[in-house]
Amino acid sequence: MACGRLMSVPVCLIENDEKGKLHVRKEAKDILDGITEPVVVVSVVGLYRTGKSYLMNRLAGQQSGFALGSTIESKTKGIWMWCVPHPNKKGHTLVLLDTEGLGDVEKGDEKHDTWIFCLAVLLSSTLVYNSLGVIDNTALEKLHYVTELTENIRVKAKVGQHEEESADFMRVFPSFVWAVRDFTLELKRGDKLITSDEYLEGALKPKTGSSPQTAQFNLPRNCLRQFFAVRKCFVFPRPASTQNMRRMEQLTEEELESEFLEQANNFCCYVYNNAEPKTVTGGCTLTGTALGNLAEVYVEAIRSGNVPCLENAVVSLAKIQNVRAVEEALQFYMTEMLGMVQLPMRPEELSDIHTDVEKKAIEVFITMSFNDNDQTYHQELMGKIHNEYQDMCQQNHDASRMQCEEVLREVFDKLEKNISNGSYLKPGGYQQYRDTLRHLTNDYRARTHSQIMSEEVLSTYLRAKEQAGKTILQADQSLSAAEQENEGKRSSSTAGLSAGGCPDAA
Repeated sequence: MACGRLMSVPVCLIENDEKGKLHVRKEAKDILDGITEPVVVVSVVGLYRTGKSYLMNRLAGQQSGFALGSTIESKTKGIWMWCVPHPNKKGHTLVLLDTEGLGDVEKGDEKHDTWIFCLAVLLSSTLVYNSLGVIDNTALEKLHYVTELTENIRVKAKVGQHEEESADFMRVFPSFVWAVRDFTLELKRGDKLITSDEYLEGALKPKTGSSPQTAQFNLPRNCLRQFFAVRKCFVFPRPASTQNMRRMEQLTEEELESEFLEQANNFCCYVYNNAEPKTVTGGCTLTGTALGNLAEVYVEAIRSGNVPCLENAVVSLAKIQNVRAVEEALQFYMTEMLGMVQLPMRPEELSDIHTDVEKKAIEVFITMSFNDNDQTYHQELMGKIHNEYQDMCQQNHDASRMQCEEVLREVFDKLEKNISNGSYLKPGGYQQYRDTLRHLTNDYRARTHSQIMSEEVLSTYLRAKEQAGKTILQADQSLSAAEQENEGKRSSSTAGLSAGGCPDAA
């Protein structure tokens, strides 16, 4: 499982805060944030004390985990989550959601039950409804939450859009599995044996007529048929004796009724093979990260007193996911560049590394992004990567400049000292200065030929030395002229002495 840590036990995903309002637990949200692969989400709902949690434990491949109870008190509060590697779909995580039992008289808040049911529907790719006994009118009346879905969930943001409502819900709602527990009847219609699926569809068959009683009878049946395109039914006999039922978590498979065990295995196999990855409007598949964000979007809508809207949720989810995708991809780019780049370096080498890392960063973004159809966030990422690259190019220039200046100081140190001590202030000094300058320039270029700032640093230095060169040249010219003048005087004096001495000699 592409998850930060494996879950050995379930954690609470959604609960009531101190003010009695639903909120998403940070611990569970952090776990979902670490799941970067697609998730298959299976929720179980139903009246309290009907054995919902046991089915979830079976799906997790465990004997215990989700809390079971042997009293009339409801055990599960809020919505609990267990993320496990999917046993059949490689590269997928199975997210199991066990919901608080509906109809607990001690809560005294039926609206709370309604929101728990709605959240289970909204977050799931498969919804399991768990009940006891048989599927009759009483059982369907207890499932009145399904008749309230249109009041508590909106598909489209704009009120008054006239597309067929039931078709909208059918496109986005999960598949539906009815698990009938402690079933004691024979699956027969007349003398003919029927399947559990046929049993369900028969129970959902509406009556003809237009009386208020008929309309009331048909309402939950029509809602189930119209909202849930895929429907499945499993009937479970009683798993064990009444005494053993009180210690279900401790019972081994050998202690369970064989027919119950067979049905439980069939149920798990069906869910493993047929429950699809969770998607939202537009067909986008959710990762664990996106599922956690979606839960927060729906819960925040409920906390604010609004009706959760799938269209708005997708917009909000896209913004949350894509902002994070940009941040993660940009961070990936910066981290990779810092690890691979050793400044200073040749611009073409830096460009090649940038191109390669940029391509990988885009792959990171694509993996994490959600519904970025207009490329808005992709363009934002490209702009930020461009800015980071430009900054790195400037850093490369600065690093190259510093290295070239360091080499320059070392190479031209001899020249600087000679200028300082006046070594070139003599006849012929300018030529000596020029020869030294040319020799040292060649030496500097040989040592910095691969540096992008080599010539710029050298040009700056040579411009700074122009005045010194002029001074040396002027000194050289002045000293040479004086020397020539003195030489002329010495020549004249020598000539005069020679001419005056001849007569004496004669």
